[in-house]
Amino acid sequence: MVSNTDTAPSEGASEDGTGQGPRHVAIIMDGNGRWAQSRGRPRLFGHHAGAKRVREIVECCPSLGIKYLTIFAFSTENWKRTQVEVAGLMSLFRRYISKEMKALAARNVRVRFIGDRVRLDAKLIQLMDQLEEETKGNDGTNLTIALNYGGRDEVARATKRLAQDVAAGKLSPDDVDEETLPKYLDTHVLPDPDLVIRTSGEARISNFLLWQSAYAEYEFIDTLWPDFTAEELGRLCRGYGARDRRFGAVKT
Repeated sequence: MVSNTDTAPSEGASEDGTGQGPRHVAIIMDGNGRWAQSRGRPRLFGHHAGAKRVREIVECCPSLGIKYLTIFAFSTENWKRTQVEVAGLMSLFRRYISKEMKALAARNVRVRFIGDRVRLDAKLIQLMDQLEEETKGNDGTNLTIALNYGGRDEVARATKRLAQDVAAGKLSPDDVDEETLPKYLDTHVLPDPDLVIRTSGEARISNFLLWQSAYAEYEFIDTLWPDFTAEELGRLCRGYGARDRRFGAVKT
């Protein structure tokens, strides 16, 4: 495995960490259920509206200089929701992949999935594999979809694989440091996120990209995900560019 993950500014950032928009944006897409309920509709109606919003956001990434977009679609904790909602979400994921596969490939989007696939149904896994295969040659926007993903679960799985390599003699315990673990994470081929956005007014990170976001900038906004627009994303990206990012250093 080769890792592009580190704690330095990602490619495209200036040396002092200012004046550039984010190259990698990660989004916690929250508020679909509340959006639907405020309109007297079932929660799944909001999830369908949220899925449609994903297309607009993906399409606007090139014009905003966003090379990597990571979206939180379903967490390891979301299995606690009602059986009806979980089943509806799984059906939505299958439908979204089937419907969007050709469009994503045509728009030169490279799609990857992160998370533990063990609990997902065989048909969904097959579609995920197919979408990754169909888009693996694309070099435009890198869209990463976190599905049955949890940051703690990811670190636990990575640590287990690392321990297996140590036990097999492939890795010395003395060589294990903060540069080693990222090579075992689901995101090992991706740069760390520069900007993490959470919609819907909640101010927590909900177990999302815990290791990778150590030096990310955060934006917690009131907008519910189905109402989130390309214009608002552009505003947040411009705000990011105005921030002073020192990565623990002090300007001289």
